[in-house]
Formats: sequence, C-alpha cells, structure tokens
Amino acid sequence: MAITSANQLELLQTAEAVAREKMIDPGLVIEAMEESLSRAAKSRYGAEMDIRVSIDRKTGRATFTRVRTVVADEDLENYQAEMTVEQARQYMADPKVGDTYVEEVPPVEMGRIAAQSAKQVILQKVREAERDRQYEEFKDRAGTIINGLVKREEYGNVIVDVGAGEAILRRNEKIGRESYRPNDRVRCYIKDVRREPRGPQIFLSRTAPEFMAELFKMEVPEIYDGIIEIKAVARDPGSRAKIAVISYDGSIDPVGACVGMRGSRVQAVVNELQGEKIDIIPWNEDQPTFLVNALQPAEVTKVVLDEEAGKIEVVVPEEQLSLAIGRRGQNVRLASQLTGLDIDIMTEEEESARRQKEFEARTKLFIETLDLDEFFAQLLVSEGFTNLEEVAYVELDELLVIDGVDEGTAEELQARARDYLEAQAKAALDAARELGAEESLIQFEGLTPQMVEALAKDDVKTLEDFATCADWELAGGWTNNGGERVKDDGILEPFGMTLEEAQDLVMTARIALGWVDPAELEAEAEGEDGETGEEEGEA
Repeated sequence: MAITSANQLELLQTAEAVAREKMIDPGLVIEAMEESLSRAAKSRYGAEMDIRVSIDRKTGRATFTRVRTVVADEDLENYQAEMTVEQARQYMADPKVGDTYVEEVPPVEMGRIAAQSAKQVILQKVREAERDRQYEEFKDRAGTIINGLVKREEYGNVIVDVGAGEAILRRNEKIGRESYRPNDRVRCYIKDVRREPRGPQIFLSRTAPEFMAELFKMEVPEIYDGIIEIKAVARDPGSRAKIAVISYDGSIDPVGACVGMRGSRVQAVVNELQGEKIDIIPWNEDQPTFLVNALQPAEVTKVVLDEEAGKIEVVVPEEQLSLAIGRRGQNVRLASQLTGLDIDIMTEEEESARRQKEFEARTKLFIETLDLDEFFAQLLVSEGFTNLEEVAYVELDELLVIDGVDEGTAEELQARARDYLEAQAKAALDAARELGAEESLIQFEGLTPQMVEALAKDDVKTLEDFATCADWELAGGWTNNGGERVKDDGILEPFGMTLEEAQDLVMTARIALGWVDPAELEAEAEGEDGETGEEEGEA
C-alpha cells in the first residue's frame, strides 16, 4: 500500500465506509489510520524519532513530519526527538525551551507486515470507538425496559441483541424455568451498564422488583403521569408478588387504577411475568395499618410495633395462621420485604400464653426482690410496673393509686427496691474490677455498673477500648445478608441502648480522650444545617 499513489481519496472512502458500517465518527477512523501510518514510519526511520502523520480530510493526502522539541542541556535524552537551544539555532531564529521544530519527511511505502499492523491498529481503534458509543447510548438507560431478540444461550445465560449491541440475561435473572430459542422476542429490565475492558456490559433482569414497577408504569397512565406512585415492590419471581401504591388524587383509587377494567391492566403484567400472581396493596404511612394491608388476604387481630428493633408482632386468629404465613412462608416473607420490618406472626392463643408468661415472670421478680406476697406482686404488675427501676424511682403518687397502698407502704416499697438495686450495682462493679475494668471506664457518665461489667466481659476494659467501638457493636442492629435480614447482637443491647445513644456515648468518650475536637464537630453540624437550609430555600 503506497501512500504516494494517485488514489489518495481511497483513504477517505475507506474511513467513511467503516464509520457508516460501525455507526461511529469518520474522524476516529482517520485518526486510527494516522496512528497506524505513524507506526509504520517509525519502523522505517527509527523508533526513537517523533514521526507524526496528518491526513487531509478533503484530499486524503498523508503528510509525514518529524517533530523535535527544544529542551534544556541537562534534560537532553533522546537525540532523535529532542535538541538543545544551541542546536536549535541553526533551524530557528530565537528558540526557547518547549518550542518544537517540524520538518516534512518523505512518505513511506507500507510493506506487507506494516500494512497488517496498520489494519490491526485501525480495527482496535474502531472497536474502542464502538464500545464508547455503545456505553454512551446505554449508560442512561439503566433502570428502563428494553425489547430485544435472543441470539444464543451460553451455560444458561441468554445473550440478547438489543439493537446497538449485545446484553446478557443471566440464569438467576430469568423467571422460573424460562427457556428461549434464537430469534425469540424478550422484554427485560436494564439492571446495570458497566464499562469493562472487553467492552460495555449490559446486564438484564426479569426478576428485579423494578421490572414489575416499570411494567405497571407502561400499563397504567396514572403511574406514568405521577398521579399514582409505586411505593414498594416485593417479588417471589414467577410465583407471587406484592406491590404497594398510593394516589395523590383523592378521586382516583390507586388499586382500582392498577387493576383496570375487568383486570385488563394487571393481567397484561401477569402475562409478561409468566402468570405471577400480584397483590396490589394501598400504601399507608402508618406502619401497622400498612402491614395489615400487606398481609392480605389474611385477617389481623392486633399489631404490636417495636420501632427500635425494627420488629413487628402480628396476632391472627388460629384459622387465619396458615393463610397469613402462606405456602412455604411466602405471604409473610413478601409482606416483610414490602414493609422492611421483621414480622413475627402468632395466634391469639400463643399471644395470650406469652402475656401470661410475662405476667408470671414479673410477679416472681417482685416477690423475690421486694419480699412481697403473690397478691401484692400481681397488683404491681397489673398497674403496669415491669421492673425494679420503675418501682424505685417513680413518683410516689403513682404507687398510691394502687388499692391498699398508703404513703408508708409506698416508701417502704421504694426503699426495698433501691436497696436491692444498689446491692446489684455494687456486685456488678466488684465483678467488673475483678475482670480488669479501669476507673476511666467505671467513672464514665452514661454507663451503669451492669453495663461496665458486660463491657469488661467482652474485653472492653478502658475508656480507649470503649471509644473504638462502633455504635452497632454496642446497641446491635440488622444487616442484609443476601436479601435476608440478619440480627447483630450488641454488648449493651440487653440494657435497652439505642443506636443514637450508643453514637452519643462513643463520641463523648472520644472528645474526653482528646481524639475529637468538639469545636470542629459544631462547625460541621452548622455547615450541614446551612446546606439543608439552602436546599430548603431552593425548594
């Protein structure tokens, strides 16, 4: 291939043909040609020379130039591509460091090996441009639905032609035992678009909860218009799903709008999802009410919410238990995913037995610690007293409302409770010191003796040890492990410590040790408040 041939326009024609075929900028192809010609010239003139090639975008003429850069004497390393100021004076009038001297050199004839190398460079550049174009086209389409044609199946994964490239539908993202043949049409959710060395990877899904939400958006105009919003989706792909919706227009029923005339709208979604049964549930800000809706079709008698633990107890009649749990726990699992709460379902009989057990345990506690008879201890429990601290430090008037309790009896009750608690505290402190707890931890405000003992048992024996603890290590919490919520037990969780309280205590310890400057914390807090204020102002 001789660049000096008369048919120089062939370069431009080739570039345009490749660009059209690959749907990329012709300029990128020409740049690849310039780079390949530059490489060929370097192999002819010497690899150390800075040879550059410029192809005229109109005539196709390739110009070969040698570039030399002016450098300081001590920086001169490459004699072929650099020269000193003194050397440059024979070519330039007033050379300065950083100036370049460009001279045209004769074009080269490309041999077979050089031509092959040039072809590889061009193909590589074209592939890179193709990948960039594909990534730019799809990066903003993540989170949307796309239609494609099945090309082939590889080890259970389906390769889908999505027009401007290929996407992959992994085996675990297919519904049930779906199988596809080449040229089958498939509708999928674009879960992720990532730029990888071998090109952009477009990951599809048919099991993602968002896929169902997007399908409803396509079928229900009110959702598309924002009148109805999908607040949560929980799926057991191919089997059953629950979707929570809310309407911002009082005249429109969100559930009815999603179901459609004779179920036409929801049926279109069901058909796309291989017959997946869908429960459409009205969203409610009140969590217990929302949970009652989410457990449909089961009827709920009572709901007890523990917000701190993120747990909720649901009481149902005996005959409704299997319906509430569902086959293989499906109904309660989906309701848990939908509400984000850990749900404990029990029958009315089980709840009654548990309450009786708690009543007996508290009665026994008061009998043993306060030296009371059974009847008097039961009176205390019936009035809502659950522990000794409440008896010891409650206002005297709250004890006087109990039948048969006068002022003297109330004072005696409180004295007994306080004596017992003080004895317990002393025993805990002695045990903590025996375990090696230091005074810096024992004297730290906010920790009870029993808490110090528990910390010492867990090898937290100094204030420095305490200051390095994470809030969840102290108060406990929940983590998501493969879609399943797992409980992390905290050292001080048995004492009712919350995450916020743990955060405050740890930060106070760090300030006391001089690890954190309180002035900086205040400045950060003020800065965050200022940013919040600005955002609210903009809104």
